[in-house]
Amino acid sequence: MSLKGKRIGFGLTGSHCTYDEVFPEIEKLVNEGAEVVPIVSWTVQSTDTRFGKGEDWVQRIVDLTGNEAINSIVKAEPLGPKYPLDAMVISPMTGVSLSKFANAQNDSPVLMAAKATLRNSKPIILGISTNDALGLNGVNIMRLMSTKNIYFIPFGQDDPVKKPNSLVARMGATRDAILAAMEGRQLQPVLVERFRDEE
Repeated sequence: MSLKGKRIGFGLTGSHCTYDEVFPEIEKLVNEGAEVVPIVSWTVQSTDTRFGKGEDWVQRIVDLTGNEAINSIVKAEPLGPKYPLDAMVISPMTGVSLSKFANAQNDSPVLMAAKATLRNSKPIILGISTNDALGLNGVNIMRLMSTKNIYFIPFGQDDPVKKPNSLVARMGATRDAILAAMEGRQLQPVLVERFRDEE
């Protein structure tokens, strides 16, 4: 299966340290001919960190995809009835967004877009990046893993010594995870030894 001509929503939440891993994956989708629709959370838009300014990241994804960033709940809602997506990726997905999504709280552009996409029975692919995945957020990951039409980019511990509860997706598997999800299956293995990849 090719992603050429597919309409893929790409939601960014506030794990700023992983953007440099995520943006090359967006570029791959664009180069394959997918129409990538960027959706940005409030945090992405308004937060400046040592990894860059919020407005610069938003402009970068606009330039990369050639599409205006959906930056409000009002703009995200029509992705359900009027402008449906073939699939939606949320990557990186922070622990806060993960927790809210697992508990049906749709209080950001990204989460509203996800709700709208699920309404159409289309797949959501999550690229997690959270320091408490093996802590309090573990229950939310398991809840989402058992939910219809929700899939994960394979993930693993990024720093098991200094941050033993932290899990981050293997961002390089984004395209394969999308293709698998569009076929109704979870890309396997979902648990990977991400730490070894970075030694």
